[in-house]
Amino acid sequence: MTSVLQPHKGAPNGTYTFSSRPRPVQNRSKYRERAADQDDGPSFGNIMYDRRVVRGNTYAQHVLPTTAQPDPVEIQRQQEARRRALARKRAKEHFRPRTPEPLEGRKHMDVQTELYLEELSDQVEDFSVECQTDAFLDKPATPLFIPAKTGKDVATQIAEGELFDFDVEVRPLLEVLVGKTMEQSLLEVREEEELASLRAQQRAFQELRNAELVEVQRLEEQERRHREEKERRLRQQREVLERERETADKIAARAFAQQYLADLLPSVFSSLRDHGYFYDPVERDLETSFFPWLMTGVSEALEKRNAARTVLDMLIRDVAEQRLKLYQPLME
Repeated sequence: MTSVLQPHKGAPNGTYTFSSRPRPVQNRSKYRERAADQDDGPSFGNIMYDRRVVRGNTYAQHVLPTTAQPDPVEIQRQQEARRRALARKRAKEHFRPRTPEPLEGRKHMDVQTELYLEELSDQVEDFSVECQTDAFLDKPATPLFIPAKTGKDVATQIAEGELFDFDVEVRPLLEVLVGKTMEQSLLEVREEEELASLRAQQRAFQELRNAELVEVQRLEEQERRHREEKERRLRQQREVLERERETADKIAARAFAQQYLADLLPSVFSSLRDHGYFYDPVERDLETSFFPWLMTGVSEALEKRNAARTVLDMLIRDVAEQRLKLYQPLME
């Protein structure tokens, strides 16, 4: 990690400040080129050797406060050490052997000094290689494996009747085979007879069961008819009782109505007569037509008479007042 140390020209006491200016990335060549004079350029320093980087435990160090003034002797000693280091660096650069300047019309080039030279090129060379192989042949059929013979072949001669008599030796085998066959046949016949007996019993049981089912269905149907007949009779009896009860209620209501209306009719007629529902036509005509007309005529006549009296009183008052005004000066 490197940093650029730029000396501050106007700083007092010859101190410097650190600054890192932004700069674009330069296109560097493959090999490092050393400039002829590096004194004028910026000096690069490693942060590992920077005195401002604190190393180790910081609790045991003596830290000066921010308001304290730096020691001038220490500052002068640091400046002297820096000048001596720069002088040694310049002397080392001056005495280092350098490549002489190229002649006119020539220029320096970078060459390889390794034991094995390698051509450097930006483009990788490639080439194509082809090869032709024979076509695959069909694999032949694998021959049948026959193991090799071991031992020796030996033959013997057997005359007729030396080993066994077929008619005599086969009799026990035939007796066993025939006996087993007959026994198996008898077992199969007995099994068939037993199966037939079971089928007959099953048919008889099925017939009995069907007969019982028919009887049960007949009894259920008879019970259903009896139940329906019973319900019908009960429903008819309930209807008869309901009609009798309704008839009794009607008779009782009629008797009560007759008894109640016997005293109700005269009172109702009298009440209706009092309220004017039953009236004499002549009397009703007098009450509705004649009497209102008569009262209206009498009222109008009385109103006219009262109006005439009022007018007469007003005239008499006016005449009296005028006479009073005429005779009042004479009376004085």
